[in-house]
Amino acid sequence: MTGLLAADTSAADKRAAFRAGLSSGRIQRLPGAFNPLVAKLIQEIGFEGVYVSGAVVSADLALPDIGLTTLTEVAGPGQQIARVTDLPVLIDADTGFGEPMSAARTVTVLEDAGIAGCHLEDQVNPKRCGHLDGKAVVPTEDMVRRLRAAISARRDPNFVICARTDAAGIEGIDAAIERAKAYAEAGADLIFTEALTTPADFEKFRAAVSTPLLANMTEFGKSELIPAQTLDRIGYSAVIYPVSTLRLAMHAAEAGLREIYEQGTQSGLLDRMQHRSRLYELLQYERYNEFDSDIFNFALGRNQ
Repeated sequence: MTGLLAADTSAADKRAAFRAGLSSGRIQRLPGAFNPLVAKLIQEIGFEGVYVSGAVVSADLALPDIGLTTLTEVAGPGQQIARVTDLPVLIDADTGFGEPMSAARTVTVLEDAGIAGCHLEDQVNPKRCGHLDGKAVVPTEDMVRRLRAAISARRDPNFVICARTDAAGIEGIDAAIERAKAYAEAGADLIFTEALTTPADFEKFRAAVSTPLLANMTEFGKSELIPAQTLDRIGYSAVIYPVSTLRLAMHAAEAGLREIYEQGTQSGLLDRMQHRSRLYELLQYERYNEFDSDIFNFALGRNQ
């Protein structure tokens, strides 16, 4: 039954692994998972972690990424994803869903959900997508209060609290660096530098900040899509691909639905579909059958 209904690895061990990975000198790659099945695929392929994007959670509810989701709506999918994977899960906690006390509660809820870490950002609440114009950031002191509240609520010291700054696109890279230093001094374990553009920007940030750094390689945004090997060489500790799997899936789903609508059949799409046998392999269907047989493999006697 090991590893079937839930991951073998405990939440505490996943958090310890995430923290160790961030200081290992090797970049930790965390693709986004829009459901638990994708998280199982991420693990099988060999990545170091799983990311749960706030933009994806919003999109899954057919909402834009402008701070409309609640803590419960984010923690629920996060818990479902963390349950099935042995990899650490990092989750987008937006601005902490309210004032500093709300950020503190957010950490306790995410810890209970089995998450390995979360990031909190310095945008004004409600936030907006980090790669759109028109963002606004709170004063540095307000974000420091947000972070300190979150850190004070942490019960597992290995739960990673990441501070995201959106200041680079508003106040400039130098201001974002100063914010990052203040956030690290407040106790942030990891700094997420949002919407940097070129490798030179990432190099400048790395040279100025000693805390582990996370890069966001989202498509169609402001950042050049820099290979993980390059980010590793620059000295980044982690990289996320937040919306990639959702974009791939939605593109394929739309193309397929249009063909079914136009042709009246899906017969021409079969070579673009995951086969039933591959789905069953990913779900470990055979092992469930074995478990079922083991539980019920008894015979009734004549007199029973």
